[in-house]
Amino acid sequence: MSSNMKTRGVLAAASLLVSLPVLAEAPPPQQAEAPAATPQLTKAPTLVHAVEARYPAEAQAQGLTADVRLLVTLAEDGTVAEVTLAEPVANGFGEAALEAVRQFRFTPAEVDGVPAPVQVEYVYHFTLTPQAAPGEGTASQEAPKASATLTGQLISRGSRSRVAGATVRCGDDPEAPEATSDEEGRFTLQVTPGACEVRVIASNFQRYQTTETLKPNETAEVVFYLVPAGGAFETVVRSERPKKEVVRRTVSREEAQKTPGTFGDPVRVLQTLPGVARAPFIAGDLLVRGSNPGQTATLMDGVGIPILFHLLGGPSVVNAEFLDTLDFYPGGYGSQYGRAVGGVVDVTTRKGASDTLHGSVKVDFLDAGFFLEAPVAPGISVAASARRSYIDALLPLVLPEEEGETLSIVPRYWDYQLRVDFGARKQEGPEPAGGRSTGSIMAFGSDDQLTLVSSGESQANDLSLGSHTLFHRIKGDWTYRRGNLTSVFTPYVGIDKYDTEIGRAYKERDTVYTLGARETVALELSSTLTVRTGVDVLFERGHFDIEAEAPPGFEYVPFPGAAPEAERLKEVLTLHGFDGALFLESDHKVGAFTLTPGVRANLQRVGGQRNLALDPRLWARYTASERTALKASAGLYSQAPETPRFAFLPYGNPSLGYQRAFQASLGVEQRVRDGLQVDLTGFFNRRYQNVVSPGQVLTLPDGTIVQERFSNEGLGRAYGLELMVKKERTSATDKWHGWLSYTLSRAEDGREEPLPIIRDSVIDGGTGDDAYGLSPWDQTHILTLVAGYALGNGWELGGRFRFTRGRPVTPLAGGPDRYGADGNFYQPTYGRYFSSRAASFQQLDIRVDKSWRMDRWTLTAYLDVQNLANAKNAEFVFNDYRYREEYEVPGIPLLPVLGVKGSF
Repeated sequence: MSSNMKTRGVLAAASLLVSLPVLAEAPPPQQAEAPAATPQLTKAPTLVHAVEARYPAEAQAQGLTADVRLLVTLAEDGTVAEVTLAEPVANGFGEAALEAVRQFRFTPAEVDGVPAPVQVEYVYHFTLTPQAAPGEGTASQEAPKASATLTGQLISRGSRSRVAGATVRCGDDPEAPEATSDEEGRFTLQVTPGACEVRVIASNFQRYQTTETLKPNETAEVVFYLVPAGGAFETVVRSERPKKEVVRRTVSREEAQKTPGTFGDPVRVLQTLPGVARAPFIAGDLLVRGSNPGQTATLMDGVGIPILFHLLGGPSVVNAEFLDTLDFYPGGYGSQYGRAVGGVVDVTTRKGASDTLHGSVKVDFLDAGFFLEAPVAPGISVAASARRSYIDALLPLVLPEEEGETLSIVPRYWDYQLRVDFGARKQEGPEPAGGRSTGSIMAFGSDDQLTLVSSGESQANDLSLGSHTLFHRIKGDWTYRRGNLTSVFTPYVGIDKYDTEIGRAYKERDTVYTLGARETVALELSSTLTVRTGVDVLFERGHFDIEAEAPPGFEYVPFPGAAPEAERLKEVLTLHGFDGALFLESDHKVGAFTLTPGVRANLQRVGGQRNLALDPRLWARYTASERTALKASAGLYSQAPETPRFAFLPYGNPSLGYQRAFQASLGVEQRVRDGLQVDLTGFFNRRYQNVVSPGQVLTLPDGTIVQERFSNEGLGRAYGLELMVKKERTSATDKWHGWLSYTLSRAEDGREEPLPIIRDSVIDGGTGDDAYGLSPWDQTHILTLVAGYALGNGWELGGRFRFTRGRPVTPLAGGPDRYGADGNFYQPTYGRYFSSRAASFQQLDIRVDKSWRMDRWTLTAYLDVQNLANAKNAEFVFNDYRYREEYEVPGIPLLPVLGVKGSF
């Protein structure tokens, strides 16, 4: 019996990939930075011209069929720019499908109302259908036909997300009637009465099959739950920004959430990337490329926040489900970013769901939290989350009791986010370029407080340490797009509160009110030239309540009969500050080169002090081949001192100026094969005019001798190599992913002028190279290995190993301690400054996840074990009052965290 060969392609659904965090360094994307304006696919491409593929002769003779999945990259005009196989197919089907699809043509896809290049998944079906016997076709055509209607909705199993763009038909005959699901996942299919072997084909979902029996003239309503194809591949269209940066590293949301030691927090993956040194867990700082704490800016939707992580190595201050993208710039970042001489981290949140109610609840040993998102009206969506920790109450129950006094510091924290998004609206009047506006309002905040926890017989200790950090922000975003023009306006207000207590030596209560705005305009003049410009302003009003011991050189004369104790200085200050900037940059494409020059002009005013700084910057990228690229950057960067440091003497220095830095880098990217990339970057950073404490000794007009608390004498430099080897999952059948991150670096600090010796055992100063010595944050070797493996049936296993060389320390020289009767304290004898190092840090973490996917929700249980080997990593060392005994503040012990998460 002969057979006719029929082939037909089915276009799968397309949607923007907005869920992958992007970790990048240096210049920005071509469009304006729009924290709350994630690009949206407003018009999916449609196939308008298809070419029938040749059926492989040998496969046809054997009666073989196949479904070939391809990734098709479409240009702005709808032509096919590139076609690759999503997974290998044997018997010549893959080659035949590639040859045909290269000749296809689609209608242009539109992103935010304008044509844009996208990538879609296309399924090409090769089927064989028997020829009809003579006369059968005529008879069937002449017979009256009854009909039935199958209508329903397609939903992603476990998440309740609607599945759009799926193909529904009866049987495997590609010529049979079919329907395509709409944005709500709904479809209507006219079928012949009787048994219908339903087949549902959707991009990145497993093929769905079931049987429905319909009577003549009957309408049956159904709901089909489609199972995702697995892995992190739950989206199809990949609209990545053109690469110009010196470094761009991408980790998918799902990979990040299942990385051991991160407790499911994608932002904490930052701590495993090249160029990031390990900070003491008590602070949660980011130490990037040799910079000091506080020199890396942390932003949320483009708005500055005081901390990115909860204290003591806790999770980030944004719920993982709220995360859209994460841009990490270790150096060489674009001129739209400022207020930093180290790196920049910009976390972007996502808008709420537009299809239906979604949410999740997560509970584990550390904290509990929830996330909800839903549309509330046409074009308006809401998302909200909150979290609260309770480890401060549980950790003392599991700390081991040892001889002597063991001191641990644990956090108590909470955070929240609330966001309302307003949908796109076409502007009135004729606008051929399709002008449109979107907007959002968001409130978010965080609160952290440290608590001391002791284990052992005694609860008394000589250490008094406290810290409290709270912030709130309310921001808006208005984005306007028309043709090649994009405008983003972001106003915001906020309040920060800081409480710090270090024994009796220092207490401070700060309250800072902020008011700021950013405006960024981008214009694409041609395919080879894009210009961006904008303004960034920030107003601050600070109230500072300070209590401290008198500084060196401050003479205290007690009243007759009063106790001869050192005087404590108490002061309440109010300061106003302004920090503004104008920036301009442009992208120039010349052949295989992309050049991006830029400049940022900075102005700061605090009290009567005015500071100016001009920062020119340049980035270059050369694409040597499809697999190899070279990149370089150089530029100047400025960071204004914090407003409280401008207080009058002896609390501050009202004459401080901008901190400055020169940053340069050179690197190469090599794609070894699909899914395996190597990135090697060398960097050099030189910081100068940095704020240090204490400053120089001054003689005031009244003859009083006093030492400045702060001055712009600080120097710093760092240089090294960063290596990143990354293995990605390239298909649903690819079981493992991971990366190796290694940094070889040296960080040094110094002073421009000698430091006056007021007391013994201080750092000797100098000028030039003699002024440089090891930075207290220097870590020569930083190694991280991360791997994850999908075991199947909902099981995943992951591991992370970290090693860093110990930080420099100044050892005690031994010998007798000296007692200072005037001050009633013991004074130790130190060895050479930073002539020793603390013990190296090493830690092994593992994580096991198990997911159960129900029709309307998913349950996930996980065990995240930090410090599996229970390595004794000391974070700090304190001495007793006579400097004869040492007390270690340990890091995280063996900490198994068992948690559950339900999502729908």
